[in-house]
Amino acid sequence: MKILIKTKLVIVLVLTMCLQLNAQQAGKTLKVLLIGNSFSQNASRYLPQMAEEAHVKLVLGRAEMGGCSLKRHWDSVLVNDIDTNRGKAYKGQSLRQLLQSQKWDIVTMQQYSLLSGDEGTYQPYATKIYDLVKKYQPDAKVFVHQTWAYRADAVNWGMIASEKRAENNREMWEKSRAAYHLMAKNLGNLPIIPSGDAFYQVATDSKWGFKKDTAFDYANPVYPALPSQQNSINVGYSWGKDKKLQFDPNHANEAGCYLAGLVWYKHLLKGDPTKLKFKPAAVSDEFAAFLKATASKN
Repeated sequence: MKILIKTKLVIVLVLTMCLQLNAQQAGKTLKVLLIGNSFSQNASRYLPQMAEEAHVKLVLGRAEMGGCSLKRHWDSVLVNDIDTNRGKAYKGQSLRQLLQSQKWDIVTMQQYSLLSGDEGTYQPYATKIYDLVKKYQPDAKVFVHQTWAYRADAVNWGMIASEKRAENNREMWEKSRAAYHLMAKNLGNLPIIPSGDAFYQVATDSKWGFKKDTAFDYANPVYPALPSQQNSINVGYSWGKDKKLQFDPNHANEAGCYLAGLVWYKHLLKGDPTKLKFKPAAVSDEFAAFLKATASKN
């Protein structure tokens, strides 16, 4: 009888703690400033819906330019220091202005994907940007966003050294991963958002990984036919308005944006991706379940 009572008390205590935690989470506001480019836009595309499901009010600040490297971000700071009417690269605001605009809980940093495998392109710019962030936001937690390698059928891969490109997606992933981890170490062992690891695991999975459609005539495509791109997490092939076949093996498609968002959800909001109900309509239930499971392991 005493054991039963003790067991009930433990259950009540656990339930009370869970309710208190949910109450604390509900109505919470999380302010995140992204220093990045189109890849940070991809990664954060579905983060608001995920945060909403977790009852977190998400505020996203964007210091983003397409194809923007760490050097280019820092160059915009220097230009703005010389002439405050210039260097306002982020929709009319400078990086200093964004950093001073409000109190940020989290700031993310990343390299341009094309340069992500070349360690020599990170410094001194990463350190300078980090120091600037800490000058205006000393309490903000800074994360390094590890971006992803391009799709397996890409033609041009990211740089891994001066004038040298990776030969395939494995080498691009390995080199960029090492460069991001070195960046995080040099900045005081910053936490990493491992989107790149999750992408590579999905891309190379024996069941769910994308496989190039070898039956499609890429040299003589006929509108509106497209190759099979089942389970792709990158944009890949599409037809432009001029009815010309386009190819983007770099950026994330809806499934890729979802996967990256799940990884961000785990690391920034401390949530369990497998418990999320939200998913984009274009992603099947089965593939979504695999993406959630992959994100939960990264």
